[in-house]
Amino acid sequence: MITFHNPLQHTHAPEHEFFRGERVPCFENPTRAAYVEAALTARGHVLHPPDVDCAEILAKIHAPSYLAFLASAWQQWLSLGEGQDRVQPFPSVWPVRTLRSDVEPDNFIAKLGLYSMDNGSPLAAGTWTAAKAGADAAASAAARLAAGERAAFCSTRPPGHHAGPDFMGGYCFLNNAAVAAQWLRDHGAARVAVLDVDYHHGNGTQSIFYDRADVLFVSIHGDPHTEYPFYLGHADETGAGLGAGCNLNLPLPAGTDAATWFAALEQACARIAAFGADALVVSLGLDTYEGDPISRFRLATTDFLRLGARLRGVGLPTVLVLEGGYAAAALGTNAVNVLEGFEQA
Repeated sequence: MITFHNPLQHTHAPEHEFFRGERVPCFENPTRAAYVEAALTARGHVLHPPDVDCAEILAKIHAPSYLAFLASAWQQWLSLGEGQDRVQPFPSVWPVRTLRSDVEPDNFIAKLGLYSMDNGSPLAAGTWTAAKAGADAAASAAARLAAGERAAFCSTRPPGHHAGPDFMGGYCFLNNAAVAAQWLRDHGAARVAVLDVDYHHGNGTQSIFYDRADVLFVSIHGDPHTEYPFYLGHADETGAGLGAGCNLNLPLPAGTDAATWFAALEQACARIAAFGADALVVSLGLDTYEGDPISRFRLATTDFLRLGARLRGVGLPTVLVLEGGYAAAALGTNAVNVLEGFEQA
C-alpha cells in the first residue's frame, strides 16, 4: 500500500497540556508518528512525502478567517512582547450561548478562544507548518486513489477529525479526513463515505459535512455522555437539510469489548454499502487499543488485523488517515497491522 507521511510533523511540538486540572506533557507528540514510521519502515513500507498542495481544498472545508488566523497565530502571539516564545498560548474565554461569534476581536487570547472548542490544542512555533503539511499528505493519498490506486495510507500528525469548519480542538487544527474526502469529490467521486473509528467522535468531520448529501459520515466512538468531545456524537444526529440521513453515529459505552465493537463496525459497513459510495476515507484512530492511556475500549493488537481485513471487504478505493492513539510504543504495530490486514484480505 502506498504510504505518505508528514516530514514536518516534528515542528509541532508543544511541551505541555492540561489533563484533569494538572499540567502534563502532551499525549499528542512527535514520538507518536515516529513509532508509526519506524514500524512501517521495518515492515518494508516506503514513506513518501506529500506532493499535492491542498490549499484549494482547505478553502472549501474551513472558513477563510480561521485559516488566516491559524497561519498567523504564532507570529501574533510573539508580537505581544518579549519572552512570548517561551510560553504556550491557551484560550481562556469562549463565545458560548448568548455571546457573539460573528465578530473577530482584536485581543489575541479572545481570538484564540473564538477559534477553539477547548484548551486542548496547544499551539507551538511549527503548528501551522506541521498541520498544513499533514493536510497536504492527506490530499496526496487521495490523489493516488483518483489516479487508480486501490488504497493509500497517510501517517501524519497532528490529527484532524476534531477540527471543524472554523475551530480547532482535541489536538486537531486542519481536518485531514475532510481534505481527503473533498479531494475525492473534486476529482471524480460522486459520493464519498467517511468512516471514523477513533475512540473519540469526529465532531469536526461531522460538522463539515452535516448538511451535505454527497458525503456520508459514520462514526463508532465512546458515548459522549461520558467521553470527549461530549457535546456531539449522539445517535439522534442524522444529518440536516440535504444531508438528512447522511450521518450515522454509533456511540458505545466505556469498556466496550472487541466483539461489541466489531458488531458496530458491521452496522457501519452496511450503511456505507447502502449509501453507494465511490470511495472510502477512514479516520484511523487507534486509541480503541486496550492499553491506551486516555481511552477506554478493549481492542487487542491482533484485532487491528481484523479491522484492516474488514475495511478491505467494504470493496471501495480507500484512504486511511491516522488520527488518535496515545499508547505511543504500540501505535506503530497497531497501525501496520491494519495495513497488513487490509492487504492480506
